[in-house]
Amino acid sequence: MGKTKGRNIVVFYGSQTGTGEEFANRLSKDAQRYGMKGMAADPEEYDMCELSRLAEIDNSLAIFCMATYGEGDPTDNAQDFYDWLQESDGELNGVNYTVFALGNKTYEHYNAMGAYVDKRLEELGAKRVFDLGMGDDDGNLEEDFVTWREQFWPAMCEHFGVEASGEDSSIRQYELKEHNDINMNKVYTGEFGCLKSFETQKPPFDAKNPFLAPVIVNRKLNKAGNRHLMHLEVDITGSKIRYESGDHVAVYPTNDTAIVNKLGQILGVDLDTVISLNNLDEESNKKHPFPCPTTYRTALTHYLDIIHPPRTNVLYELAQYATDPKDQENMRKMASSAPEGKALYQSFVLEDNRNILAILEDLPSLRPPIDHLCELLPRLQARYYSIASSSKVHPNSIHICAVVVEYTTKTGRLTKGVATTWLKNKLVADNGHKSTVPMYIRKSQFRLPFKASNPVIMVGPGTGIAPFMGFIQERGWLKEQGKEVGETVLYFGCRHKNEDYLYQEDLEEAEKTGVITKLNVAFSRDQEQKVYVQHLLRTNKEDLWRQIHTDNAHIYICGDARNMARDVQTAFYEIAEELGGMTRTQATDYIKKLMTKGRYSQDVWS
Repeated sequence: MGKTKGRNIVVFYGSQTGTGEEFANRLSKDAQRYGMKGMAADPEEYDMCELSRLAEIDNSLAIFCMATYGEGDPTDNAQDFYDWLQESDGELNGVNYTVFALGNKTYEHYNAMGAYVDKRLEELGAKRVFDLGMGDDDGNLEEDFVTWREQFWPAMCEHFGVEASGEDSSIRQYELKEHNDINMNKVYTGEFGCLKSFETQKPPFDAKNPFLAPVIVNRKLNKAGNRHLMHLEVDITGSKIRYESGDHVAVYPTNDTAIVNKLGQILGVDLDTVISLNNLDEESNKKHPFPCPTTYRTALTHYLDIIHPPRTNVLYELAQYATDPKDQENMRKMASSAPEGKALYQSFVLEDNRNILAILEDLPSLRPPIDHLCELLPRLQARYYSIASSSKVHPNSIHICAVVVEYTTKTGRLTKGVATTWLKNKLVADNGHKSTVPMYIRKSQFRLPFKASNPVIMVGPGTGIAPFMGFIQERGWLKEQGKEVGETVLYFGCRHKNEDYLYQEDLEEAEKTGVITKLNVAFSRDQEQKVYVQHLLRTNKEDLWRQIHTDNAHIYICGDARNMARDVQTAFYEIAEELGGMTRTQATDYIKKLMTKGRYSQDVWS
């Protein structure tokens, strides 16, 4: 491993949205408090065959913070590690390990990745020195992690016979360097990989090198109601970007300038100061927390997440800067696993939804140095949207359908979704100047059947309609090519027919031309009794059972995971029980088998 020389704690992370990486950083920082040398490591950058070498280091330990993505899959950066684990018959004797899993109970395969790593390492001969931690993002992931971590370190100290060196709350990971006479061509202005990559765009485009796609259409979809649902189209001409219907488009949003300016004011700094935050650990492969050199303004606008309520470690580390002892005590308390501390964090931070600006406004004695704040805030993440078009019909554009997030918190503050508010304001051409969106494609398993003659059953209420617009366009195109296309059935749901029936004209037209064989729409609030998509499924149970059991139909669910996807799955169980003459257990197995065969696919979010 080269880099791990003299390190006894290596924390590997499998992370899709950055939380796993954040937790790994926190654990590697903890290691210092226990007089050990720790480092966080991306498994993608390591030859995992070297893992066995950890056994040669005294008191060594590998920690794995592993998130589960999608339908029980590894995160993109842990894919190779996962493949290695499956194929490896390596000897990991003498390697100590523990796993903390990040997942969401709403999903079918809760923490599948963490559980697999935990079990597989043991099979390969490694020694589990602490129990698998299970983090549930449907509940309170932060609390699950803090609780696990508080039991984990004492157990480690006992295991290795070490003691915690006094609680030093301000172990800085980076040091600040201000650049006074730097050439501005050397300063990052929002790019993610190479300097100037936004000015000279070169394919291939990916997460480190996104394509700046011009917005060519931005219209409101809903006719009425107090929400704003939008349809956006971005132009990918000349980018060599290819996509399939069912893929996701990832976009990098930017934060609201008003919030960035207020942070600068409240902390009394010139946001246009050019700075670098340099890692104090010379050997670390992570030189900076975000692209440097850059300005505070750019960091707070493009690189840092200033909207999500801060995690407990941020409060703990900032506490030392509060001049009022009561504020200091409360901030430290919120980071502990004591019941009253947890309750305080839950109410003050999570329930009241206070972002870092709100916390600074409500704790006037807290005025941390801005560079330490920038070191602690997590990275602003790309947002994924299901592509609402087919590349067969629209090879040069990508369509997005999304709802603008906006609500008032308990403290009376108006909170706006970072990405959707930013997208909503991407007007097509501002005085001849094109609005662009930095984007790349994330491949998905959500695919139309290989055989066009297979029936397709699509269930997508609300913005869950997105990928199905692409599917419908593609089925229409296949028909035009003279292919034999099976039944194409859609179940869509919204609140009111005359308010938020998205793409009504397109869908009715597709039904008229026979591209959609049957259009089923549930308007939940247009009558006394609420009607949802799962109710329509039950109404059409005979047809559905024939399509699934006899005609080899493929089923697709898209939208809210917490309620809808679960209720829809239950409806399918009931149909299999009733019409297939099965027990609930058999019906469950039957649907699970469809999932394994790739005939029941979900693209859901919570």
